[in-house]
Amino acid sequence: MTDTPRAAQATPALSAQYAPGEVEQRRYEQWVADGLFKADASSDKPPFAIVLPPPNVTGSLHIGHALDHSVQDALIRRKRMQGYETLWLPGMDHAGIATQNVVERQLASDSMSRHDLGREAFVERVWQWKAESGGKILGQMTRLGDSVDWSRERFTMDEGLSRAVLTIFKRLFDDGLIYRAERIINWCPRCLTALSDIEVEHSDDEGELVSIRYGDGDDAIVVATTRAETMLGDTAVAVHPDDERYKHLVGTEVELPLTGRRIPIVADEHVDPAFGTGAVKVTPAHDPNDFEIGQRHDLPSLTMMDERGVITVHGPFLGLDRFEARPAVVAALRAEGRIVAEKRPYVHAVGHCQRCNTTVEPRLSMQWFVRTEPLARAAGDAVRDGRVRVEPPELTKRYFAWVDNMHDWCISRQLWWGHRIPVWYGPNGEIVCVGPDDEAPTGEGWVQDADVLDTWFSSALWPFSTLGWPDETPDLAKFYPTSVLVTGYDILFFWVARMMMFGLYAMGGRQPFDVVMLHGMVRDQYGKKMSKSFGNVVDPLDWIERFGADATRFTLLRGANPGADVPVSEDWVQGARNFANKLWNATRYGLAGGATVEGELPTEGLSTVDRWILSRLQHVIGEVDQQFEAFELAKVCDTLYHFAWDDVCDWYLELTKPVLTGDDAEAKARTRRVLGHVLESLQRLLHPIMPFVTEELWTTLTGRPTVVRADWPVADKELTDDAAEREVENLQRVVTEVRRFRADQGVKPAQRVVARLEGLDAAGLAAHDGLIRSLARLEPIGGDFAATAKLAVGVGVTVELDTRGAIDVAAERARLTKDRAAAEKEAEQCRAKLGNPAFTDKAPEQVVAKIRQRLEAAEADLTRIAAQLEAL
Repeated sequence: MTDTPRAAQATPALSAQYAPGEVEQRRYEQWVADGLFKADASSDKPPFAIVLPPPNVTGSLHIGHALDHSVQDALIRRKRMQGYETLWLPGMDHAGIATQNVVERQLASDSMSRHDLGREAFVERVWQWKAESGGKILGQMTRLGDSVDWSRERFTMDEGLSRAVLTIFKRLFDDGLIYRAERIINWCPRCLTALSDIEVEHSDDEGELVSIRYGDGDDAIVVATTRAETMLGDTAVAVHPDDERYKHLVGTEVELPLTGRRIPIVADEHVDPAFGTGAVKVTPAHDPNDFEIGQRHDLPSLTMMDERGVITVHGPFLGLDRFEARPAVVAALRAEGRIVAEKRPYVHAVGHCQRCNTTVEPRLSMQWFVRTEPLARAAGDAVRDGRVRVEPPELTKRYFAWVDNMHDWCISRQLWWGHRIPVWYGPNGEIVCVGPDDEAPTGEGWVQDADVLDTWFSSALWPFSTLGWPDETPDLAKFYPTSVLVTGYDILFFWVARMMMFGLYAMGGRQPFDVVMLHGMVRDQYGKKMSKSFGNVVDPLDWIERFGADATRFTLLRGANPGADVPVSEDWVQGARNFANKLWNATRYGLAGGATVEGELPTEGLSTVDRWILSRLQHVIGEVDQQFEAFELAKVCDTLYHFAWDDVCDWYLELTKPVLTGDDAEAKARTRRVLGHVLESLQRLLHPIMPFVTEELWTTLTGRPTVVRADWPVADKELTDDAAEREVENLQRVVTEVRRFRADQGVKPAQRVVARLEGLDAAGLAAHDGLIRSLARLEPIGGDFAATAKLAVGVGVTVELDTRGAIDVAAERARLTKDRAAAEKEAEQCRAKLGNPAFTDKAPEQVVAKIRQRLEAAEADLTRIAAQLEAL
């Protein structure tokens, strides 16, 4: 091998600084053009598949998406490099309510409504909107570096997925697992549709609690409510059967104020006698618990407001909005002397529509439901018997709590955009469910159900419908069950459970995925939830623009362990950008020094330093493999960060300088090869986390086309060398202690200090005298050497330093004496407080703990200052 420096040869050059904007789009477009992300169902490689949780067609990439996608991309890129046939399948959800709202707002700006267009024209208008404006999130995914197979992109309302929806609806209907009934559901008076539980967000709102007296005298009974207007629909008062206060009233009737109606008093075990007065008003048509009481006692269900939340009961409140009627009803009751107590504000949980924030109204309505009991039981069994593993395992209990107590699922929505329910009603009461290959009934009087299916119905089919089900396709045979589902723990109950139910049902008991990896929520650096009202929301596209995709990904993944929330801040993403620059400069150094990947890695004649870094690399590869398999992406990032920054950049590169600038051609050749191997291995290890910068560096260093399909590093036990690791650790300790002393004494970093090193032979470091002096900025002693400081290092090495001319000893002693006085004063004050029972017994524990911490810090300062003074 020639001694000519690599920089002098025809080697591709790297710019002085990494510029993400000049790399990312170019690299991504090349990856796609080269088909590097495409999956081959005919391959004999073992499969590894992830279906991307479909974002809404209306959506933009937010910080939660960025975390979710970064985790998935890291997993898929590593498996691709390990030789798996990888499929990461992208797509979008049609987002029924959200999309219809968007298009209806457009129509409203032209003073039109969907009813002006009619159903068919409105649906065409929505498809037009999707083609022109929908799905911008897919383009944003490319900015993040998502290595999805774009040739398999799906949409929950495309032809194939629509066929899957019709197929499973028909099967469930024929098996008696879908039915139509009048039940209490979540209703949005603004969107005019039923809502699933996941579409309702609860918040603690300020309201009122009003206690109302029904009846008079000994027969009077008091109930309390936060929704006084619903008393207009009361059809009973309920008490607990064992409540002695009301036993004499059970079976009697009481007059309902303001209405003149008489309603029964019933005994029901649902009532908590210890809560409030122990008596509750029963409004079966407007409360889910009251509905159940009504069913048990055969009570009538009286609807007292319409779908827009307007009162429909005849009388003075007719036509009032529910929020107008509430104070009006309370005022009328007050006028009659029926108000016993009023509490304002009364904070209680209130459900709001996820899309428009309107307060949700429980409403009795004829809807379609999935009978979940047998499906949910199967979904629970799949986790219990080990077919599906939940990461982290502690969230399994929450999963069971949900599937073991699941209510029937309301799947109908009063919308026009979505999969229309495939049921026809005949003129004589006939009900016909039509499958994808069936002919719909025709003739006079036949009409199709007007409702559409809940968006979650079609997305519950995502892991298998996207692979071609109900047909037996090569994709389905190769990639089902999928390998891992990555999603936030906040939708464990809603989406994950539904995919489990439908996957097991449709695929003959085969689970939709082998592992459910649940990550946490992205929060700010103080652990607060991101919210526009808090002003702490991060736009990932802004971070990508300013700091690069790799820095954005690294920042998110460095906190991504299963089940753990992920705190982020701009300081941290700046640090991640600095890390990318560190990798860039390390490779520039390697290229300039002649680092190479050509030829076999030498094993004979290697220096201790080269053997040490190779040994450290093997340990890191093993650790990273274990962490990836446990989905501990935060630990992966931490391990690679410290190996790259500490071991490689701070130590190894510095330790190679004497060799690369020396005259020993053979030693230089060996170190160049080791340096090339370490850098390119590190780049491969980091590629799943930081794909763009590693692609640019690896291809430049190796001259090969791409790292995307390069082999994943495999640990070689033959390269582990405990002796070399101990030797270099001792060297590092000596250098670190000298550097710490220099910093403590205020010696300038570039100032060289004359020093005598004793004990190197006994410590096995005699061969590294020159390296130690180079790294610690120490000069050999001369004839006028006079030790002014002596430093004992734990490995048996003593360093004597002549600091004359490097330190103003008198000034330094004066400064340290002043610092010692301040530390002594702080310690005395803290001891006095902690020795005062009046303080320790009465002050909050966190205040006392803070004083203890201050004392510990002051005592540590005193110890440090004493050592520095002794050294002087």
